Amino acid sequence: MTEIIRQAVIVSDLHSGCRFGLCPPRVSLDEGGTYTPSKLQKKVWGMWEEFWGEWVPKVTRGEPWALVINGDAMDGVHHGVNTLISSNLADQKRIAYECLKPHCEDAAVVYFVRGTEAHAGASGENEEKLAESLGCKQNSEGRFSRFELRLKIGHALVDIQHHTAVCGAAAYETTALQRTFVMACEEAGRWGYEAPDIVVRSHRHRMAETRVPTRNAYGISMTTCGWQLKSPLVYRMAGAQMAMPQIGGSLVRCGDEESYARHYVRTISRSSIERPTYEQP
Repeated sequence: MTEIIRQAVIVSDLHSGCRFGLCPPRVSLDEGGTYTPSKLQKKVWGMWEEFWGEWVPKVTRGEPWALVINGDAMDGVHHGVNTLISSNLADQKRIAYECLKPHCEDAAVVYFVRGTEAHAGASGENEEKLAESLGCKQNSEGRFSRFELRLKIGHALVDIQHHTAVCGAAAYETTALQRTFVMACEEAGRWGYEAPDIVVRSHRHRMAETRVPTRNAYGISMTTCGWQLKSPLVYRMAGAQMAMPQIGGSLVRCGDEESYARHYVRTISRSSIERPTYEQP
């Protein structure tokens, strides 16, 4: 008997292959070398294990769930950075695979949404290979990854893409979310399609959510956390320099009457405060 899936777990922005990205406790590299993650990477890995080992079983209530990997699972070779574990994409793919494969096996079905070309490769070629190795569900063209996903969970329609606008000021970060939801509803109405109940975006590594009343109880627009620490690129971005990294994932669920989202969000402690001293002569 076919069972309707009413919930989806969403993770994004692992950036595996980066020395600030998600990394297992020990990584085997091409030609036999190994990489040991940093102290902070080990802390993030502990959060990854807590997320899957404690949080996901609790919020999914023992019911089947879909897994959506919403882009930038690998870091790629980009922007001339020197923070890569390996610039060999086979190494990066292997790291991301080790992070994701056990949880793909627990999910009822797995979808992969392509991320930024700088990380995912031109036309998402790097992530297409990763998605195939993970056994992700193919789209109508036979591709294992896609640029957008319209997912029906219960009676709720979820519109999922990777990219969204980035705002440096925390006071205005929900503006882009609400604008995206309104635009999605407007475009659906313009062409006679079903409007989404939930709009999910990633890319900016920060969780935020807006909710407005609709015919189906609520319309939700949200962004997801990532699994990458602050990289040198972030310290160059106005507004993001002071922001604490947000680590985590999300759940979208359709109940009997309304749909909603829940979020796992953690951060890393700030660096210690320096107290300068000197010895009097």
